[in-house]
Amino acid sequence: MGKIILRLDRVMADRKTSLSELSEAVGVSNVNLSKMKNGHISAIRFSTLEAICKALHCQPGDILEYSEEEDYKKEEQS
Repeated sequence: MGKIILRLDRVMADRKTSLSELSEAVGVSNVNLSKMKNGHISAIRFSTLEAICKALHCQPGDILEYSEEEDYKKEEQS
């Protein structure tokens, strides 16, 4: 089974957006965005994803990435 990887940290860095700026724009707490940024969540509401995409001027595919199980295991071993 594969895994969904969150790339919010990369998109935020590309946009030079801080956690507090994004939190204010999206209306989600710093703590929850930090968990999301670090990949420590198991679900995300579409409304939250929409708000993040609007604030960062990006597409959901810029934030979410699917990795096959083999690829994921290679990343863990590195």
